[in-house]
Amino acid sequence: MNGPDGTDGGNGNESADAASGNEVSVDAAVESVRETYDRIADHFSTTREHPWPQIPAFLDGREGAVGLAVGCGNGRHVEPLAERCDRTVGLDLSRALLDIAVDRAGKRGVPAAWLQGDAARLPLRRDGVDLALYVATLHHLPTAAARRASLDELARVLAPDGSALVSAWSTTHDRFDAEHGFDTVVDWTLPGGETVPRYYHIYDPEEFADDLGASGLAVERTFTDRGNCFAVVHGEGKRT
Repeated sequence: MNGPDGTDGGNGNESADAASGNEVSVDAAVESVRETYDRIADHFSTTREHPWPQIPAFLDGREGAVGLAVGCGNGRHVEPLAERCDRTVGLDLSRALLDIAVDRAGKRGVPAAWLQGDAARLPLRRDGVDLALYVATLHHLPTAAARRASLDELARVLAPDGSALVSAWSTTHDRFDAEHGFDTVVDWTLPGGETVPRYYHIYDPEEFADDLGASGLAVERTFTDRGNCFAVVHGEGKRT
């Protein structure tokens, strides 16, 4: 059957089929990210020993009942967060990195709970997080829709008076020569020379600010530092 413009009107299921196909594609991309970090976890963790300096700067003067580190990796950013919160949760897509985080926290006496999960579908209740870190993870989500959904998820779980630090790799980094955000692959080299490709979306600062502004988060400020985009965001004033 033809539609009013002379094109094939089909049976009405094309939109649903396309949406379903896109969802499968995104899920496959997320699974690929998980497999990548499971594969490189041991070596990756050895290069991620200390928290970024922006973390203690953000946490200074802040505390809460519940803290959350999204994309916690080996747990290095959970440690200073746990010092500020009564309960702290580290969440990561990679089971192998979480296993390293659990072991590391146990050896260092860091009290934390650990969850495997997707940043775009946080397995946490609404308004339950007082202090959050979403650092060096947003840029790994495979589509613009997934990245924006993850910011809305952070807004959902953040308490009305909660605060969070968000970061992503930026075009301001000296390894990039670009004015606008773009997708790329950056290889991780394992001992012995094997390379493992890793997906990144490199944000330009304006794009980063736009995605945050379109989310349910209340943005206090955005800035760039050491080749990364950062934002301090809050739950207060967020969309419901």
